[in-house]
Amino acid sequence: MELETSATKHPKARKKSFLPKGMACLLIITILFGGIGYVMGVAPMLNTMMKTAHDLLLNTCFYLMAICVLTGALGKLFVEFGVVDLIEKILKPLMRPLFGLPGVASLGAVLTFLSDNPAIITLAQDKHFSGYFKKYQYISLTNFGTAFGMGLIVIVFMLGNGYFVEPFFGLLGAFVGCIVSTRLMQYFVLKAYPQYREEEALESEALNSETKSPVYGEGKSTFLRVLDSMLDGGMSGVKVGMSIIPGVLIISSLVMILTFGPSAEGTYTGGAYEGIELLPNLAGYLDWLFKPLFGFTDPHQIAFPITALGAVGAALSLVPNFLSQGWIDGNAIAVFTAIGMCWSGFLSTHTAMLDAIGYRELTSKAILSHFIGGLVAAIAAHGIYMLYAALA
Repeated sequence: MELETSATKHPKARKKSFLPKGMACLLIITILFGGIGYVMGVAPMLNTMMKTAHDLLLNTCFYLMAICVLTGALGKLFVEFGVVDLIEKILKPLMRPLFGLPGVASLGAVLTFLSDNPAIITLAQDKHFSGYFKKYQYISLTNFGTAFGMGLIVIVFMLGNGYFVEPFFGLLGAFVGCIVSTRLMQYFVLKAYPQYREEEALESEALNSETKSPVYGEGKSTFLRVLDSMLDGGMSGVKVGMSIIPGVLIISSLVMILTFGPSAEGTYTGGAYEGIELLPNLAGYLDWLFKPLFGFTDPHQIAFPITALGAVGAALSLVPNFLSQGWIDGNAIAVFTAIGMCWSGFLSTHTAMLDAIGYRELTSKAILSHFIGGLVAAIAAHGIYMLYAALA
């Protein structure tokens, strides 16, 4: 009989950590909210958190949900009547030379642009679709699709705030960032697993080039197809709108407390959108970097890309208040659109997406590639805006 080791006899026996379980979490929360409470006062801090979250829910979350419903209906309408197929055919020639992907990957870009990041995984798990890809290309789909996630929602939101040209500069910047992110991910994958260059992603039946997207309303009248597709798309928009509420209320409330200052009188009254101005003060030390790279003219603007890392919906909620404070110009809108689309909460989705397709061990490489891609997207959008400003 084999001798049992101490680890076998006591499976729960592990190396003791320096701090008891849960203590690290308590320390972080105590330091964070203790510091905020020390500056603002405990009662004003709690009131500000509640009032900020309440105002964000009523005036931002429901506005974003309305945009999600309308864009969801439009997206489903595009799928139903072949507009997605048309756009895909236009983009298809760009896929291999720019992204190193088969032409059918353009469908993933269109679908994530119309909805959200996970749409690329739903598509990637289709055996017909995945039959076109080598393994290294298949894995890089997570980076490729994430760069366009919630793109239509971001652009429509910026248009709704009165900017009609700058969001499209941001779209071009996100396109550049996507190229960098996708190519970097492919480089990292091939460096770690050279055999993936030749191995097929899945042994599956190739997708018929004539049937890229389903026709949901086949056999119905045009009126019913329009009605059904818009209602189904609107319902999916409600789900997206509901899913962004926690990110907006939790992340944005905290970011705003760290971004905004006291009331106009210089005191803390417990009103909404008061804070300790920690992020702008820290960004002030890096103004020499942010200004030439992104063209940021106000240190408060750094809050947007920081928030977009976790949730782009939460980042969008910052824009109306930044506008009311006069902290945003056209260049910032272009950069926000680019970095908002390209990052679009990838820290909260990349792990789950790679896990879904069975390559969890490559998560760190995907995150690094996409972080760099988002920075390049912002730099590209700034450059495009500066060129436009010079010509205009």
